[in-house]
Amino acid sequence: MYSPKEYLRHGLLLLVTFVATTLSGAEWVHGKSILGTEETLLTWEYFWRSTLFSIPFIGILFIHEMGHLIMSIKNRVKCSLPYFIPAWFGFIGAPSIGTLGAIIQMKGFINSRRKFFDIGIAGPLAGFVVALGVLIYGFSTLPELTYLHEVHPELADPNFEGYGDDVLNFELGDNLLFMLLEHLFVDPERMPAMSEVIHYPLLFAGYLSLFFTALNLLPIGQLDGGHVIFGLFPKRHKEISLVAYLLFLAYAGMGVISPFMDANDLLIRIPLYVGFLYICLHKSGLSAKNKITVALTLAALQYVIAFAKPGLEGYQGWLFFAFLIGRLMGTSHPEVSGFRPLDKKRRVLGWIAILIFILCFSPKPFIFT
Repeated sequence: MYSPKEYLRHGLLLLVTFVATTLSGAEWVHGKSILGTEETLLTWEYFWRSTLFSIPFIGILFIHEMGHLIMSIKNRVKCSLPYFIPAWFGFIGAPSIGTLGAIIQMKGFINSRRKFFDIGIAGPLAGFVVALGVLIYGFSTLPELTYLHEVHPELADPNFEGYGDDVLNFELGDNLLFMLLEHLFVDPERMPAMSEVIHYPLLFAGYLSLFFTALNLLPIGQLDGGHVIFGLFPKRHKEISLVAYLLFLAYAGMGVISPFMDANDLLIRIPLYVGFLYICLHKSGLSAKNKITVALTLAALQYVIAFAKPGLEGYQGWLFFAFLIGRLMGTSHPEVSGFRPLDKKRRVLGWIAILIFILCFSPKPFIFT
């Protein structure tokens, strides 16, 4: 089905991505730059220890993509092998997780709502099951908190008073599944703070997998979640997708403009932000007039909310993903002929996928302070 050249190309991308995530894992797990001047992590010992992060992380992404691939083959829909995207920035001292994820390119025409549903849902379900297993094992085998002394020896000093305000703090945001598993499987005396989970390879790999699962299951456009909505709601998926995207965009941009900002700053921010919102609506299916109206309305609502609730902010990190969805992918879904509903088994799986999205989604997944 695939040529040796394709296997070689995709296999090399997978290998490079594995190496990149291993290098990133070394930096996160050991809490220091891999190319640090005092102690380099660029050794075989650190590399192999860091595969405790890269193997489960890449493994979960691989299972996710294989779910799509196998279901495409089963439905006789031509598609590419998974493209893994390496992204390690340690050579410039910037943090990264080693990859931007993986994608499969659909090459064949899909003429069935059921096929869209089966191919779309297979990846998230398969990846979620493996991620759940990794997290349960990781939570069940947590070491004593003194493990962190290997990463931060200063914590063992009883006179240590903290890092001070000049250190950039980073922590992971909670999601419902992470909190549930913590409650069920963890001795409270062993549970690290969310700012320290990055040093636990299995927990960090599982958390990132939940992040990618939730991102894919957003009920928008041609994302996996969009395919699910397309199958569950054959006559309403357009409206559901557009509303979900607008809510996502509205939450992401909460706090970008505020009446408490400097007036000169607002004179620049407001037109730039409204223009950004307009660009994000590029593939929304709305007319130019309606795009302008929606962009102005969103900005005005966010401004009013900021006035009424000054401390209420969204997560501006989502704006990048909102831009990619709105500008490149769009909120619409390819149509098929007819409105034949899914069978009962698939409808149940569809609602399970929605539940998985709710459990995995973190409103603020990565927090810098």
